[in-house]
Amino acid sequence: MKYERLFSKGRIGKLELKNRIVMPAMGTNFAASTGEASDEIIRYYEERAKGGCGLIITEITRIDDETGVGISNQLSVTSGKHIPRLVKLADAIHRHDSKIFIQLHHPGRQTYGRLLNGKQIVAPSPIACKVIGEMPRELTTAECEALVKKFVTGAVIAKTAGIDGVEIHAAHGYLINQFISPYTNKRTDKYGGNFFNRMRFVTEIIQGIRFACGKDFPISVRISANEFIEGGLTLEDSVKIARYLESLGIDAINVSCGTYESGHTIIEPSYIPEGWKKDLAKTIKANVKIPVIAVNNIKHPEVAEALLEEGVSDFVGIGRGHLADPAWANKAKYGQEKLLRKCIGCLNCFKVLNSGRPVECTVNPLLGREAFLGDDKLVKDGNGRTVAVIGGGPGGMQAAYVLAKRGFKVVLFEKEASLGGTMKMADKAHHKQLITELIETQTAELEALGVEIRLNTEANVEMVKELNPYGVIVAVGGTPIIPNIPGIDSPNVCTAEDVLAGKVELKGKNIAVIGGGSTGLETAELLARDNRVTVIEMMNDVGTNLYPSVRALLLKRLNEAGVEIITDHYLESVKVGKIGLRVTSTAFEVEREVDAVVLALGVKPRREIVSHFEEAFDKVTCVGDVVKPGLIGDAIKEANDKAFVF
Repeated sequence: MKYERLFSKGRIGKLELKNRIVMPAMGTNFAASTGEASDEIIRYYEERAKGGCGLIITEITRIDDETGVGISNQLSVTSGKHIPRLVKLADAIHRHDSKIFIQLHHPGRQTYGRLLNGKQIVAPSPIACKVIGEMPRELTTAECEALVKKFVTGAVIAKTAGIDGVEIHAAHGYLINQFISPYTNKRTDKYGGNFFNRMRFVTEIIQGIRFACGKDFPISVRISANEFIEGGLTLEDSVKIARYLESLGIDAINVSCGTYESGHTIIEPSYIPEGWKKDLAKTIKANVKIPVIAVNNIKHPEVAEALLEEGVSDFVGIGRGHLADPAWANKAKYGQEKLLRKCIGCLNCFKVLNSGRPVECTVNPLLGREAFLGDDKLVKDGNGRTVAVIGGGPGGMQAAYVLAKRGFKVVLFEKEASLGGTMKMADKAHHKQLITELIETQTAELEALGVEIRLNTEANVEMVKELNPYGVIVAVGGTPIIPNIPGIDSPNVCTAEDVLAGKVELKGKNIAVIGGGSTGLETAELLARDNRVTVIEMMNDVGTNLYPSVRALLLKRLNEAGVEIITDHYLESVKVGKIGLRVTSTAFEVEREVDAVVLALGVKPRREIVSHFEEAFDKVTCVGDVVKPGLIGDAIKEANDKAFVF
């Protein structure tokens, strides 16, 4: 498919862009602790420029070291010392005919005191964010004026370094958004009260940047067109805001939505469809003449093209899509959609980032590690030597992919009729089509590299010996955990894997799903279509391995489906028509009537298979659940790293 609109040139102010693809700001924790652009963050952004993105907007970039820390290792423009490394960043982007904006940011009340060396967080008004849970101190008028100057200073530093423009972050519930919104601004000085006073803070920033950087230096402002909270900004409010901002002479508006208190509208889980919020940008665009950039949970190039054709926006923001695949743009442009690794909406990226670690991606093990694990660092010493990969799940496929790129002749054995491993069960839950597409993409990658794939073949030592391999990668996954308790072998007991694989069909039953992890919850949701379902979990909460918004939406759907959740209980026995449970905290015994039991207790490594190969071959490496049970991303990352040095 040709994407004529997506790859047409565009302009923001006097700046020409080679296409309509924008990588919006996303926090990474890749910067140096000093706030300078590290080698890792420069290479990270350069890979996206090399991959064809027209405009890259950096992560939230700090303008104030005292109260403006958003993440621990955050790109900064607070001092001239940051200029030399920003020059290197700008040069790296420009080498690939792409452009770059610095996003100027202050978190206001949406940060933590621990990031400010224990100081109290600040905001326009002393109103705590329900997600953060810390009461902010109200900024004085003088402090507001000083912060305006710091935003302007940040823009001057960016321009001095050769950055093409700046974006003012006035969205997502951060400081400027807090000034604009009546939900968070209860001030009585010149920065609060009526519309123009609430807009005064961002107005002074824009005017200051225009004065210091000149009329031709592009300024974009990112706004939340709807905060999706009671008492917050609505689309009607934001139309007025957008038109006012345009009157100040800005060059583009970047339309997003939400705050931390409506976080799932900012970073959407897999359950939320592509383009769901297009009316926000379309309405803004209809009311202004300057270009509109908009994010819309876009995964597929055809969706991006359709949004441009519909006139939703002038530029499309592809955020997590660029985390998943830095070559998103080029793969779309050159008809390589089958090789495009799409974001699966698991939100592991933000779960890791919120823990204080550098951002990671389930489907892209190179994210942030391009500087030392990129293709240019691969030692291509395979020389046609044969390597056997046992198991065609996510880990096995990733290992085969890396080994093939290194020049090995890879033979992959898979006992089932198709590749995918446990992903073929994970994609059976609601809204998991993107996992199916990940399987298809990994399969296409192997085919493109000429990997020999032997399906319906359960490899054994003798079979592999016939290949006379240089080495063996064992990626056979794990086996479901079956507790050794009375009645566990009853005919009414099965595993979640049996249900998801379609080996067992349950209808009109009273079912107990044992295990409240993601697999148990998703299996319960699937079963709730035709059954009465109860989830039993031994811990005091369920879904704890999920990102908060993913968990919240899943629990909401389970509640709507009538699924009962019982925590602090574990399975002790299975009897005819009932199960025996024990209360974890008190050891009290209880019984519950059920027709069927579905076990979702995780998996354990298949060590017996590993030992056979270790005894027969000198060079054996194990990856994935066969080593330690984990998530899809764990298997892909481990397989990638071990194949890199195999």
